Amino acid sequence: MTTLLDLKSSVLRQVQRSQSLRGRREPPPSAASSPLSAHSPGPLAHRISEDSVEFFERINAILQKEETMLHAAQAESQIGSSSAPPPLEHVDQAFIPDTISRRELDLLYEEALYTVVNRVGVPSPDYVTSEEDLLTYLLKVFDMGQEEHDIILQRVQESKRASFSMRVSVMKAKNLMAKDANGYSDPYCMLGILLGQSPCRGGETEEKKERRFSFRKRRDKLEKRSSTKEVLPARCIQATEVKPETLNPVWDEHFVFDIDDVHNDLLHLDIWDHDDDVSVAEACKKLNEISGLRGMGRYFKQIAKSVRSNGSASSGSEENADDFLGCINLPLNEIPVAGYDKWFKLEPRSSASKVQGECHLILKVFTSQRDTALTKRDSDVSIHRKLLSQILEYDHACVQREPYNWNGQVSPLAWTVLSHHAVQTDLSPLQQAITRWQCYSSHHRSQRLCYALLLRLLRTMDTEWDPVTVRGDLERQLSDSFRLYTEHCLSLMKNMRQVFPTTSPAAIARYELMLRGIGCMQTMQAFKIVCPLRNELHLDITTAVKKGTAEWYESIIAQYKPEEGPLEEQLKRRVQVADAVCSDLQRAHAVYNQLFHSAVKVDYFSISYRQLEKLVADDMNVAMERVCGTLETESSRLTPAMGETIFELFMTLKTIKGFREFLPLKDAKLLALMGFHNWFKTSIHKWLQIVHEKSCDRIHRAVEIDKLEPVQQAKHSSSAVEVTVCFSQVRQIWSQLAWPDSAGAFIFVTRLTDNFCSEAVSYSEMITRKIERNQLGRDHKSQTVQLCVALNDMEHVRVFLGELPRDLDWPLVERAMEESCGAEGKEQVYKALHGQLYNVDLDLQREATRLIAVLTDKMQPELRRCLQHISLSPDSINDDDAVSPLMKYLNETLVVLKESLVKENLARVLQSMWELLLRMILDTVAENRGIQVEFYNRFQYTVETLLQFFHAEGDGLALEDMKSGDFKVLDEELRLNKCSSSELIEQYYLEKISLQKTLKHTRFGRISVKCYYDAPEQRLTVEILHAADIIALDANGLSDPFVIVELCPHHLFPLAKSQRTQVKPKTLHPVFDELFYFHVSPEQYRHRFASLTFTVMDYDWLSTNDFAGEAVAPLSDFCWPGRPNASAAGKTVQPAILHLTRNKPSEKPVMRLLDARIGDREAQEFVRRLKEIEKSMEEE
Repeated sequence: MTTLLDLKSSVLRQVQRSQSLRGRREPPPSAASSPLSAHSPGPLAHRISEDSVEFFERINAILQKEETMLHAAQAESQIGSSSAPPPLEHVDQAFIPDTISRRELDLLYEEALYTVVNRVGVPSPDYVTSEEDLLTYLLKVFDMGQEEHDIILQRVQESKRASFSMRVSVMKAKNLMAKDANGYSDPYCMLGILLGQSPCRGGETEEKKERRFSFRKRRDKLEKRSSTKEVLPARCIQATEVKPETLNPVWDEHFVFDIDDVHNDLLHLDIWDHDDDVSVAEACKKLNEISGLRGMGRYFKQIAKSVRSNGSASSGSEENADDFLGCINLPLNEIPVAGYDKWFKLEPRSSASKVQGECHLILKVFTSQRDTALTKRDSDVSIHRKLLSQILEYDHACVQREPYNWNGQVSPLAWTVLSHHAVQTDLSPLQQAITRWQCYSSHHRSQRLCYALLLRLLRTMDTEWDPVTVRGDLERQLSDSFRLYTEHCLSLMKNMRQVFPTTSPAAIARYELMLRGIGCMQTMQAFKIVCPLRNELHLDITTAVKKGTAEWYESIIAQYKPEEGPLEEQLKRRVQVADAVCSDLQRAHAVYNQLFHSAVKVDYFSISYRQLEKLVADDMNVAMERVCGTLETESSRLTPAMGETIFELFMTLKTIKGFREFLPLKDAKLLALMGFHNWFKTSIHKWLQIVHEKSCDRIHRAVEIDKLEPVQQAKHSSSAVEVTVCFSQVRQIWSQLAWPDSAGAFIFVTRLTDNFCSEAVSYSEMITRKIERNQLGRDHKSQTVQLCVALNDMEHVRVFLGELPRDLDWPLVERAMEESCGAEGKEQVYKALHGQLYNVDLDLQREATRLIAVLTDKMQPELRRCLQHISLSPDSINDDDAVSPLMKYLNETLVVLKESLVKENLARVLQSMWELLLRMILDTVAENRGIQVEFYNRFQYTVETLLQFFHAEGDGLALEDMKSGDFKVLDEELRLNKCSSSELIEQYYLEKISLQKTLKHTRFGRISVKCYYDAPEQRLTVEILHAADIIALDANGLSDPFVIVELCPHHLFPLAKSQRTQVKPKTLHPVFDELFYFHVSPEQYRHRFASLTFTVMDYDWLSTNDFAGEAVAPLSDFCWPGRPNASAAGKTVQPAILHLTRNKPSEKPVMRLLDARIGDREAQEFVRRLKEIEKSMEEE
């Protein structure tokens, strides 16, 4: 497995792209199908698995959680009522506008009163005409005391009255009468103000109507004035350009006239057909340089004459006279407050005149001079903005129902005041639009309004936009308002999940309008001009979304605190965090992304997903490393709930990763969660461990109610059936898990296989314990039958596990790994999976062996009785009679075993019985050492009889299997017990010689000797040269070594005495160079056990000498004919290096046998000498 994880990256990428091996093999099972359908053992299994089914249902719910969350998110927006108020829109205090001082408030109040007192124009039905009502309203708006109000009002009334002017825009005319031969006319307009010419309100006679049609008709009355300058200055007569050959002229010219009496003056306009080439405008200009003309009609007449005389030589000809096309007479006191912007029907000069057509005029009366303190200090736009802000504060505060959804419509009283002030201060529609936007957007930052209102204001401003008219302070103030509003909206975008939740339809509606407002703003020419540095507003939106997403994620972390609490609680909180992210992504895709895309052309989902996916990946990666590390070191803390939580976290992250399909193709690559499954490679098996534990619990209960009776025609019980059913259920649940890569599938298949194996072993252990508990009070046969059923149960499960390669399709896994990782990958898969089966087979055999041990233990009393009968039988009874009770019992037992056990188990039980009998016989022999040889011969016969019984002429156990292990030990034990003491001593030296030949190096040192044999003299010469690395046995760290050399065994050399070298004081490397002679006959050295023994001792003159080590050399190496040492040149042979040993003699079986022969002097003397050496070693 480690090798697979370290494969080169290209191979791993191929593995990751491959489909789950389980997924390719099996389709997901139907949710309605029961996992017990294929192997259901009946109602019993259903009762057993009731709790386990609940566990599997929870796991299934986790697997289906993705779909559940998708449906929940889609229905979430329908939960809230549309009438429920949206959450509060909390913003930074920096966005809230400053409050106005009391001094400024008083000045503004004066301006408002001045506006009311100097009202002009005809009010529309929406206006309030009562001055008292208006003053009372303003008193409340400004929160003025009555006394203070009276003072300011008196000051206003005593101030100079406002001076008025009128702006006249001559836009165009249509359907004029054709006066020229070509069917067209060359129209132009002349207009001016007639002083005191407004008719009385009420009924008018035909005579008065007639007099309105022409200035000439009123000449007599005008001449009564003291001078023409008092009547009308010449500069007040204006004319448009001539538009040649058209009946629908477009002039779009603008004029301003000062007004003496706004209540009585009248606007008069004539349209003429120009018949000369001289400019009417020039003629009008020259006329403005003349004074003293008498009568208004003479003004217009003089202009016409001037035009004709300057344009033609025949000035007196009537043929060149301009033709009258119509006129308009408009009393100023009939003009509405907001002015006129309409088509006026042309009127004739008299009832005899014939005219037709209409003229489009825009008229507005405004103040040219105001006697207020603010007017002298601030601009009209600034004053109007302050007044509107104050009124907004008051009117909005008065809104009781859904103040957050206020559309900005002020009361009629407020509208009256504001309209009069805007008209009087001559604010253009653009200026008013900008002012309204500034005030409403500023007010919205502290008291939220309807976003539809703000959007409407933006669109109005965009419609009226004229960059030429917006300069200086107004441009700067507009830029500030845009900046503050965008920052306010960006701030709300950061908190959109709280401020505009999908559960509130009202909030979502507001959010959509807000986004549309931002989208409208970034396309406005005004925004692009006054905010040139913020033309990339979509980048600011992206930044806000990113910050908001990060802050929301941090809030989720702070809310759930996944770092706190025990490990299990941390995992649950991690799942809650992941679920919250999953739900947020669903809302982002289903709701928010559509809003952003349609309003501001920003891909909200991609931005949010990439960031959340990265945040989740980073946190979960670190968390899972910590969790996995903790679980590995503290496995005892693992609980079923924790295992389910780990799996649930994995599935939730898988769901989050699945959202990448909604990303653009270029963004769906190289995401942080692409390899998230790798984080779970060391922990997802914990979930499988939980499944394993639940399965074990289910199996445990199955074992508890199992009566250990064969089911139907089988030889196994109900619990074995339940185990295989449980395995089938786990396998079906596993098939629903889609692992992203084939390598991961291999790992999980390995773990799943391991779980199956562990559960099987657990089952076998529980069956064994149940058997051990249930044996009391039962007869021998029923105990044997139950034990056989339990063994068959284990075998039934083992056979099921043998089908795992087919059920889990191991060959497919091997092929997939071979394709992605080559032959090495296939080999790893084969070793890992088949190794697990091999190991579980060993474990099941171990438990079966334990159960068989219980079975054989039940046989021990009877077997012991039978063996005792053999051991106590007198020599007069033949061997067959002595063994007969044992063989009868074995035959009866074999009949029961054949009926109850399957073939495989029968062989195991017979093998165990054979091994048990060998041990029992071995124990019997060990308890009876040192007695007559006939005793051991009888047991030798018993072993041979049992060998034939269990072999059963080839139908039973194999001879090679039987003649191993304890059989060899027993055979050796019987052989040795039949030996004499001398033969045992000879065996002892044979073993020492064999051990000496295997020594290559020891820590006890070595001795160098030279031995050669003189055959004619039958003399063995032993030359002890030196020793090295002797162990230190004295307190000074040295020794005082000497060597004892002797011929062994003593019964072979009864006349040979031991000899010794001199003592070499204080050294670990003594040099002896001493010769010793021994008489050795050919009859003596021919024995394999004949040997020279070199014993190195440490001399102590105050106590017993200490044993330092010994070495043994067989005489056959020196004395045998043909050896170099046995020739004449024996003295020249190389010395032999013998390594010293210090083995305890009591550890040898021969010693135990000799020690048991208490009455044997030879045996006891040999044992005594060896015990002295062993005692010396212990004292050291």
